[in-house]
Amino acid sequence: MPQRICLIQFLQVCSFLILLVLAPQFFAQSQPKPSAKQSVPVDLLEITISDIHRAYRAGSLTGEQLVNAYVERIKTYDQSTKLNSIIIINPDAITTARALDAEFKKTGKMRPLHGIPVIVKDNYNTKGLQTTGGSIALKGFLPTEDAYQVKKLREAGAIILAKSNMAEWAFTPMHSQSSILGETLNPYNLAYVPAGSSGGTAAAVAANFGVVGLGSDTGNSIRGPSSHNALVGLRTSLGLVSRYGIIPLYSRNDVGGPMCRTVEDAVRLLDATYGYDSNDPITKNSQGKVPKTYTQFLRKEGLKGARIGVMRQLSDKNVHPEIKQLFDKALADMARAGAEIIDVVIPDFDSLRANQSCAEFRADIENYLQTFVKRDTLKTLEDIIRIGGYSDIVRDRLTYQQTHSGRARHPEIPCGDPFTDPLRIAYRKGVEAEMNRLKVDALVYPTWNYPPALVGDAKGYKGDNSQLVAPATGQPAFTVPMGYTTGDLPAGIQFLGRIFDEPTLIRLTYAYEQATHHRMPPKRFGAIGQ
Repeated sequence: MPQRICLIQFLQVCSFLILLVLAPQFFAQSQPKPSAKQSVPVDLLEITISDIHRAYRAGSLTGEQLVNAYVERIKTYDQSTKLNSIIIINPDAITTARALDAEFKKTGKMRPLHGIPVIVKDNYNTKGLQTTGGSIALKGFLPTEDAYQVKKLREAGAIILAKSNMAEWAFTPMHSQSSILGETLNPYNLAYVPAGSSGGTAAAVAANFGVVGLGSDTGNSIRGPSSHNALVGLRTSLGLVSRYGIIPLYSRNDVGGPMCRTVEDAVRLLDATYGYDSNDPITKNSQGKVPKTYTQFLRKEGLKGARIGVMRQLSDKNVHPEIKQLFDKALADMARAGAEIIDVVIPDFDSLRANQSCAEFRADIENYLQTFVKRDTLKTLEDIIRIGGYSDIVRDRLTYQQTHSGRARHPEIPCGDPFTDPLRIAYRKGVEAEMNRLKVDALVYPTWNYPPALVGDAKGYKGDNSQLVAPATGQPAFTVPMGYTTGDLPAGIQFLGRIFDEPTLIRLTYAYEQATHHRMPPKRFGAIGQ
């Protein structure tokens, strides 16, 4: 018996010694792993969709980490600098990111926009997330379904990260001021405007608060803010993408689309969102006119042998000397990349573009309120005006819409889309006929002939070329960065193409971007901690 007791004691001592040796490893393994939020910070500056997908595949990044990093960045910078670009962060973004991480871990496959956080302009219906059009009139409105493009982004694996500020009801191209948040500033120089109406998306994407963004464009509102914030902005052919579920301004002109830091990212968003939608009948005009994918036209040598038409009626009219210098350099850069530069003058240009405007806000917005909002207290334009809270510009435009409809001159001519309206068809045919005669691939001009205006300086709003062709003709027009003026203020060059000829514009803009690389992040919004 004593021998047995000794043996037991000996084994107990040995077990204790083994525990002492293995305890650190045992307890380390039993501790919970660091959460995504505790991980090494992600460098978000200028990160692209391709960069993110490579990191996901390598296992060096997860969607949860990425969303946490963007949320931290928004909270660190947006309010402290008074940039005012983000109205609301999606509280479900982390949950969505975790689900996509789990999906990738299980399947080993990624969707086209898998785990890509997107900034969405606040006039896109977003299921369960407040959508206001920048107006307190819609405060608390939670759509029960997504806008078509939001739905398509989710299906492609994107994460709706946040809703961005905008010019109230999208009424002004000058600035992006709303009664729901206030005024958005330009991240490159906070004393200046980011343009309107998609200034919140532009400022947020430029400041690297999200990977990519969605804006809407009635006359200027994707391309103007993209130009003012060194972004790529795509106004696609009217009818290529659905506007269903976007709060309208003038549906005869409205387009929704990408606002991104690179042409490639913008094209990836376009690939996920274009196509026929029965809820937006105008998209039937694109059927049979689109490729399977637009990414095939991302060609670095795309300017070689191209014929670029310079639209002198826009580029030479009341242009700021610094913008003219940048535009002339852009033409020289394209020539060095192999393009032939040709001057173009559109015959009867002023008469073709005359009398294109139609006041139709009342019908459009009341239809939206009846279809989606369904509030007894908010059914009419008068209800919107009664609620109030607007800037002088918005108030004036709302009251104007109370008593005006149709064309200001020759109201007997119907206000149709670019496929039915005789004045719009004539305008497009006039532009494209001269393009065809001279065999040019696209027309180019500065997106703005003047730098951004100072905040509060309505007289500084000058040189907006985006209003003058594409909205009325229905043609596609893309803007890409072409450099900076005094005060680190960005400028853009715009490429106008034939209707449904996005492939050519993608080829040309990508080649120009790759030949110049003008895009730089705003200095004030560097990496957190710098």
